[in-house]
Amino acid sequence: MDKKWNRRTKLVHGGTRRSQYNEVSEAIFLTQGFVYDTAEAAEARFLQAGEDEYIYARYGNPTVAMFEGRIAELEGAEDAFATASGMAAVSGALTSMLKAGDHVVAARALFGSCLYVLEEVLTRFGVEVTFVDGTNLAEWRAAVRESTKLVFFETIANPTLEVVDIVGVAEIAHAVGARVVIDNVFATPVFSNALEQGADVVVYSATKHIDGQGRTLGGVILGSKDYIRKTVEPYMKHTGGAMSPFTAWVMLKGLETIDLRVRAQVANATALAEALHGHEKLSQVVYPGHKSHPQHDLVRSLMGEGGTVVALEIKGGQEAAFRFINALEIVLISNNLGDAKSIITHPSTTTHQRLSDYLIDALGITPGLVRLSIGIEHADDIIGDIKAALKAV
Repeated sequence: MDKKWNRRTKLVHGGTRRSQYNEVSEAIFLTQGFVYDTAEAAEARFLQAGEDEYIYARYGNPTVAMFEGRIAELEGAEDAFATASGMAAVSGALTSMLKAGDHVVAARALFGSCLYVLEEVLTRFGVEVTFVDGTNLAEWRAAVRESTKLVFFETIANPTLEVVDIVGVAEIAHAVGARVVIDNVFATPVFSNALEQGADVVVYSATKHIDGQGRTLGGVILGSKDYIRKTVEPYMKHTGGAMSPFTAWVMLKGLETIDLRVRAQVANATALAEALHGHEKLSQVVYPGHKSHPQHDLVRSLMGEGGTVVALEIKGGQEAAFRFINALEIVLISNNLGDAKSIITHPSTTTHQRLSDYLIDALGITPGLVRLSIGIEHADDIIGDIKAALKAV
């Protein structure tokens, strides 16, 4: 791969491995196992598999390797490991490097399943977890200590769209020798500079923008070759969280168009936030790319753009929010995000319903809050659909 190629070119050609047939589209090696010429060859491969040698699909596969190579080039990472889902990536990235007695500092504003892994799974096995306000560097500074193994946060929090200062937190974490692990879904791979800004490990739910068309579950962990192959791979291949070859092929096709799709989604999200700002039926419009966002300058410095998700606070609480949601015609009710189709979610009754009342209040997930993942439909149609639905409030 010519490293001088632009990002969009790498998204089409990066990591490609052609068979002897020289196919144009990436081949799907839909096989779980591989054949050896001799017993001696099998023994040698199990002792040390070569770069283009495979043992079992749970350990690696040519189609999966193509996806890993392409997303690593996009992110600027040395290596990547593709997983069965976004949460397999989160849990694998964290659990593979932690043991009893280790300490983790995490932002309080996280997706419900991420909180479950931190609060319920890791602590069950003797890992201590401290939660902080992710936007407050003083809290990060006070929480880390010599036993802190890693810090974890979402670059842009789900669903309140708070933004964490990657550079600032990385400086604090690295000062005590802790690794920085980031769930970067809302930032998207298109606008990510996380590794350059101090992250050691970046995690994505590939289900979101990478597929971006509502087809498959997948995830990916990115970092140094040493971390991916010596820490993540042994853990994932023995615990069974690997991505399937067919899913990897779908993700490769998604990467070809991700730059086009995400830029169109961001343009739509920006237009929507501007059109709704100050609307009489809304208490607030939250979009990191809008100048009204309290961390707008930080967003611009970290990513340049505000992402594909807009949060709206509907006046009148849950009843009004439900009337609004049910009146939509174009925007779909679902709990996914990053899709080519616009999608709406009511977090307090769906994705975050299992959180304690205290945490719901602390995070600002009110009954009137809705999360809008903006798609690639025409901006005028999205804005028109949402304004029409607001009349039902």
